[in-house]
Amino acid sequence: MALAADIFPDTTFRLTLAADPVAVRTGLARIVASGPFAALSADHRATAEIVLAEVLNNIAEHAYSGGPGDILIQLATTPAGLECRIADRGREMPGGSPPDGVLPQEDLPEGGFGWYLIRSLTQGLTYQRKDGQNLLHFVIPA
Repeated sequence: MALAADIFPDTTFRLTLAADPVAVRTGLARIVASGPFAALSADHRATAEIVLAEVLNNIAEHAYSGGPGDILIQLATTPAGLECRIADRGREMPGGSPPDGVLPQEDLPEGGFGWYLIRSLTQGLTYQRKDGQNLLHFVIPA
């Protein structure tokens, strides 16, 4: 079942990509070359790229567990910054909400810092599960 593109109708950039590492990398390059990114300063572009890479890779790795699926990315430039809306049909986030984003207190074999980065570099982060889709919304301040 396709992702509902009309969930976020007021966007200036829209891209659907497969939830796999190669497609995420390719899609991220397209996102960085998009109009909404051009409106950001170099520092804000770097921040936005880090945040989107973390979010998209988390979806591919955890929501779909490396299996097939699509990710819908929608961006809009607002006075507050770069508004990002992301939808997928992967598994719901554990507990129905994004992780707290606390820095891990122990050495982890892999990761552990992703949600800390996402939460510390964004504003207005919201998540909901609606009609079988995960809907993530946040703003990267400009």
